[in-house]
Amino acid sequence: MNKEKFIAYIKKLGVAGFLFFLIKGLLWLIIPAMIFFFEC
Repeated sequence: MNKEKFIAYIKKLGVAGFLFFLIKGLLWLIIPAMIFFFEC
């Protein structure tokens, strides 16, 4: 595996990881808010 391919792979992994944690973080905020909203 050459260096350029490796760097491209790491960048793809970084973007995927960032999106995963972004969505997970948003769900952690949205789900309790939805529960609270619909309980009241």
